[in-house]
Amino acid sequence: MEYDGSRYTKDNQGLNCDCLLFDLDDTLYPFTSGIAADISNNIQDYMVHKLGVDDSVSLELCILLYKQYGTTMAGLRAVGYHFDYDDFHSFVHGRLSYEKIKPDPLLRNILLSLPIRKVVFTNGDRIHASRALKRLGIEDCFEKVVCFETLNPTSPPPAPSDKLEIFDIMKHLAHPEPGLELPKSPILCKPSREAMLQALKVASINPPTTILFDDSFRNIEAAKQIGMRTVLVGTSERKKGADHALESLHNMKEALPELWEEAEKDEDVRNSSKVGIQTSVIA
Repeated sequence: MEYDGSRYTKDNQGLNCDCLLFDLDDTLYPFTSGIAADISNNIQDYMVHKLGVDDSVSLELCILLYKQYGTTMAGLRAVGYHFDYDDFHSFVHGRLSYEKIKPDPLLRNILLSLPIRKVVFTNGDRIHASRALKRLGIEDCFEKVVCFETLNPTSPPPAPSDKLEIFDIMKHLAHPEPGLELPKSPILCKPSREAMLQALKVASINPPTTILFDDSFRNIEAAKQIGMRTVLVGTSERKKGADHALESLHNMKEALPELWEEAEKDEDVRNSSKVGIQTSVIA
């Protein structure tokens, strides 16, 4: 069952919010789970064992590509590496210990108490998103999950290894050549403006009436530029571009009490917290 949040928006013109958009990794579950570190290690292993990257530079290159392109995966494609997207995700996410993500009944109650559309927007693949949400016990709290496959439905065709031309981004950044720009990535992902707009389009989300919750300040900045309200998660220090900052989503009600003001007045809305929402993954 999908809850129509339009009535809530009409009743609360001052807030004018009809969608809550959530990042997944290190937002819906905490950074302290250790999953982020495991993902980083797995990516480096993939680079070394599958793509032939020298082990001595794998960490530095992994971080550099992440900073330049939003994800290391997008950066690897930008500089010339060819690989199957499903193979990458299977290697990087398929070896994760998902039991590190603990069920979060408090977060579940918070989400279900809000009669507003709730959507997940992650750079991760659909299988990873599904496993993480199920571990948290909140998979039925969201109307949709916009994931990697939503914006990147097909892998590139295989390229002969002898024809691969790898752009030396480390050398370029250390000694930039005048007029030479960084190559663009064929992968769409946050914080790219194009990726953001495409995700909002396929999920029928209106930026001015949407609040984004994300642990990445770059994603927050990008969302702000296209008109969304923003909440930086994982810190209490609010940075320019973030409307709010939360150590945890458990503090949502303290930071955004207006989301609950109308809900608490309406018995029907309170009862809606008992109704599950079937989640669909757009991929």
